[in-house]
Order: sequence, then structure tokens, then C-alpha cells
Amino acid sequence: MNPGGGFTRRGWILFAIVAFVWGITYLFIKEAVQSFTPPAVVAGRTLLGGLILLPFAIRSGALKAAWRHWPWVLAFGLVEMAGPFLLLSHAETQLPSGVTGLLVATVPLFAVIIALLRGDRTVLAPVRLGGLLLGFIGVAIVVAGPGLFPHGQASVFAIGEILLTALLYAIAPFIIVHKLADVPSIGTITLALFAIGLGYLPAALLTQHEVPTIRSTVSLVLLGVICTAVAFIAFFALIREVGPVRAPLFTYINPVVAIVLGAIVLSEPVTPGLLIGFPVILAGCWFAATGGRLRARPPVMPDGSPSAG
Repeated sequence: MNPGGGFTRRGWILFAIVAFVWGITYLFIKEAVQSFTPPAVVAGRTLLGGLILLPFAIRSGALKAAWRHWPWVLAFGLVEMAGPFLLLSHAETQLPSGVTGLLVATVPLFAVIIALLRGDRTVLAPVRLGGLLLGFIGVAIVVAGPGLFPHGQASVFAIGEILLTALLYAIAPFIIVHKLADVPSIGTITLALFAIGLGYLPAALLTQHEVPTIRSTVSLVLLGVICTAVAFIAFFALIREVGPVRAPLFTYINPVVAIVLGAIVLSEPVTPGLLIGFPVILAGCWFAATGGRLRARPPVMPDGSPSAG
């Protein structure tokens, strides 16, 4: 892992893959919830993703290794999948997909707060604290932007769902790094996907009364294959490459993908509040998580010399 230095070439490749793949997630969710209920979307994407990864997890012995740490694997699944997947699916019945992606970009802000609570005093640097404040100002601009949301209690509740999702997404990498670092990633992902998928299956069967459209079904399949199975493999690799605080930086790019696709495919509006708040959030997140540097300073050895590593 190279959490203290800048992104390696491998880190940037993983960063680009995760940013794009999870950027298109919001479009697929928006399409899927047109004829699938939120519990059906969660159950469908997790079970499909788990089925795709299962043969590889069994053949490598990773599933058996993950089972020995099942309490933390389950905790990861609850924080990274069970809560966020349902919250996102429900929120997108009220909000445009681009706005959803934008609000999820607050993940690094929460990651900085968590790092501070864990004793990382580097986040107390004035630049990072200023970035934290700037990021939340950007969120406020987006939420209050004229014409951005249909005004009503449902939309306000949906915004809260997305911000809770961002908090959960910020917690998950710390579980991976501190509790599941020695567990093969494919085993953790597969076991978590099946646990959450089977947990949501009864609710999916009880709530799904409408016959799904072909478009929603294709979107759900793409969610399971690309935005779940492939995305989680790349996400784990990214966390182990750059660390749990820097990894969520990919959420800065997600809104760009989500907003562009939402405008092109779904004809979603690009409003003044969105245009103003979006760059403010990106700037705040960047300064909060990195201090404004692409590469961190090299670690210092006990004798005061910079480390070669």
C-alpha cells in the first residue's frame, strides 16, 4: 500500500476505473427503479454480482478465508452495501441521478472526520480544515440552489438519505484496512454480496408487484455485473494501493459522469445551483483530503531524513 505518497500509475488506473464504473451507477439505478422496487434492486444487483464472483472465490480458496472473519465481512456488507444500496435506490425515486452523484462526492469529507476521530492529526492543518468547511458550503449551495430539486418533504428526506450514504461509504474503507487487510478481497466481496442479497430477497419478493420493463432489467443486470462485481474488485485494489482516506477521492469524478449521462440520456436539468455548488464541493473535498497536493510529502525517518519508500 502507498497511502502516504502520491498515486502510482497503478493507483491512477484503478482510480479511473472505479470513478467511471461507479459514476454510471446512478444512471443504471435511476433506470432500474422505474419498474423495480428499491429492495428488488438491492437484492438483484448483489446476488448477481455474488454469482459472478463465486466460482473465482471458491477456486482460489478466498471464500473459506473470508468465512473465518464473517463478523467483519458482514459489518462491511452492511455499511458498504445494505444501507447505501437501499438508500440510493430510494433517493433516486425523488432526485435526479446527477444530483445524487454530486451529493455522494461528500464521501472524502466524512473520511477526513473519521480519520481525525481515529487520531490522524494531519487533518487539523488549516488547509484541510478550510477544505472541510468549503465542501459543506458547496453542499448547502446545491441543496438550496434555485430549481435544483422539486421542493417538498420527500426531496429533503432523499437528500438526507444520500448524505447518510456518503457517511457509510466513508466508514467502509477503514473496515477493510483495519479489520480485513489480510483477507482476500474477492472472498470478502463475494461473501458480503450473498449475505446482503439473501437478506433483502424476502423484501424484494414481497414488494415487487410490477412486471419489470426490458430497459429496467438491462439496467439491473449492468448494475450487478459492472457496478457491483467489477467495481468492488477495483475498489478493494484501490484502497490497498492508496489507503482509506485517499481512495474516496474517486467520488470527485463520479458526479461528472453522473451529471453528463443524466443530462444526455435522461434529459435531467443542469441548474445554477448545480453549476455553482459542484466546483465548490470538489475544491473543498480536494483540500480536505489532500491539503491541496497531488503527492504527499515523503515520510520522515527517526533521524530526520526522508524515507526512500
